[in-house]
Amino acid sequence: MPPLPAARIADLLQPYLSGSDTTQITDINRLTSQLEVFLDLFIRWNARTNLTSIREPEAMVTRHFGESLFAAQALSPLLKSGATLLDFGSGAGFPGLPIQLYRPDLQVTLAESQGKKASFLREAIRTLDLNTEVWSARVEAMPSEKKFDCVTLRAVDNMEAALPAAINRASSPGWIAILASSEPTIPQRSKSQAPEKLALPGSDHTYLYLYAT
Repeated sequence: MPPLPAARIADLLQPYLSGSDTTQITDINRLTSQLEVFLDLFIRWNARTNLTSIREPEAMVTRHFGESLFAAQALSPLLKSGATLLDFGSGAGFPGLPIQLYRPDLQVTLAESQGKKASFLREAIRTLDLNTEVWSARVEAMPSEKKFDCVTLRAVDNMEAALPAAINRASSPGWIAILASSEPTIPQRSKSQAPEKLALPGSDHTYLYLYAT
């Protein structure tokens, strides 16, 4: 029996997707069914590899799935079909995997250098039957010509150090999307002097910052 049924996941996610044009999602029922499978896998792996300190399934849905899908909703009008997205320091796949589920037409790469987390990402991709790629080394080690239409960052260990590398991976024009509790200082290569700042539902301290590059 799954930890949470798809219907309950849909209810928990409703505030995060309230602004969505549901025609952008292939099938909302497909999305929540896939998230049900993802959540079950996430909980089982988390019991032995400590992917997150959050243990309650409903909190996992809101904090990890909800925040990621909020970013997916905001980015969706900015990214055409086939656009490339790099999830920098993906960890357990957030926000990259929910973005991929929301927009299956995107080419998503999850960059995660920690071996156990990279192994989880590969298992999640296999289980969910996705075409998502995993880069299991430092982003700085990617070929210099490798660029992405969008780079996302969330809960990166050293945001100040990560941002220049993230900017270097963003196409021009392109986007940097950051989920954080305070406004990051973006290197000068970003065209956005002031980012678009979107408050996450149910949070008074976490925001999505969108920068054009």
